[in-house]
Amino acid sequence: MAFYTRRFHGLAGEVAILEQRAASGSANPQELRQAIEHLRTSVETAQAVGDLAELAERLDALGPVLELQRRARRVERERRTAEVTAAKERLVAEAEQVAHSSDWRGGGDRLVVLLSQWKDMPRLDRRTDDTLWRRYSAARSTFGKRRKQHYAAQDEQRAHARSVKERLAAEAEALAASTDWGPTGRRYRDLMQQWKAAGPAPRAIDDALWRRFRAAQDTFFAARDGANALVDAEQSANADFKREIVARAEALLPASDPAAARAALRPLLERWESAGRVPKDQVRQLERRMRAVEEAVGRAEAERWRRSDPEAQARAADMVAQLEAGLTRLTEQREAAQARADDAAAAALTEQIETREAWLEQARRGLVEFGG
Repeated sequence: MAFYTRRFHGLAGEVAILEQRAASGSANPQELRQAIEHLRTSVETAQAVGDLAELAERLDALGPVLELQRRARRVERERRTAEVTAAKERLVAEAEQVAHSSDWRGGGDRLVVLLSQWKDMPRLDRRTDDTLWRRYSAARSTFGKRRKQHYAAQDEQRAHARSVKERLAAEAEALAASTDWGPTGRRYRDLMQQWKAAGPAPRAIDDALWRRFRAAQDTFFAARDGANALVDAEQSANADFKREIVARAEALLPASDPAAARAALRPLLERWESAGRVPKDQVRQLERRMRAVEEAVGRAEAERWRRSDPEAQARAADMVAQLEAGLTRLTEQREAAQARADDAAAAALTEQIETREAWLEQARRGLVEFGG
């Protein structure tokens, strides 16, 4: 009897172990179901002493538990499948977005990261997984083709830029020794604009060509600056010389003797004309000062001529005589009007007399200027 009792307790222990596995929820429901069926057969055919019916009931009670766990696992599996599907769809959508970007380096790196993430994700059902993979693969291929075309076009553009810049560097070097400062300086500006418009050549070649171009340009402009410095120094000396001349000319004013002033001004003007160019910012001021002296001497000469003109003196004397005669007639007429008590006529004549007197005063001053 002890042997059959121990056999029962052994079966009871196996049932307890299955109950613990079922309660934990960590066991595979299918495997656990097979273990239950196998143990049920053992219980039903066991030659043991104990409550075998109770063991069979305990095994039957595990069925609903396993069914709940199976359903829960199915729901969890469906949830995880949905999450993985959504994650892979997001991954594919990002890859498709990258496929149409122009961030060649960053886009390529991102596609590599996305591929690594894809490999780390669980597989879906074959149809869904293959469909998503084909979309990702197509996006990666599209990006690769576009990047290849971009770099091919870039290589072609850089080759063209190299050809253009080699020509520009050669022309810049040919102009470096030119002393035709204005046109050559403008040509260098044109060359620089063409250089910028040409775009980049291959890096090392671009740097070497730029050094050639810049060295030639610097050589020309350094020579031009040196020449301009000499010109500036010469023009500054010319300006000092002209300031001295114009100061001497201004000392002739006022021209009380216009003929002497003109005689003294003439050699100063000759020296002025032969003095050469002066800095642009000083030209107007110096010219204005010298022109003012010439105009003052000219006005003095005109005034002297006017005063010495016999015809003008005669005209002035005649004008004084006419005004005096007219003033005498008007005075006589006013006296006659007053005698006959014609106040209106007397008043009108008074106004005319006052006007004639003002004219006479001016005419007499003019005659005095003629020495009359």
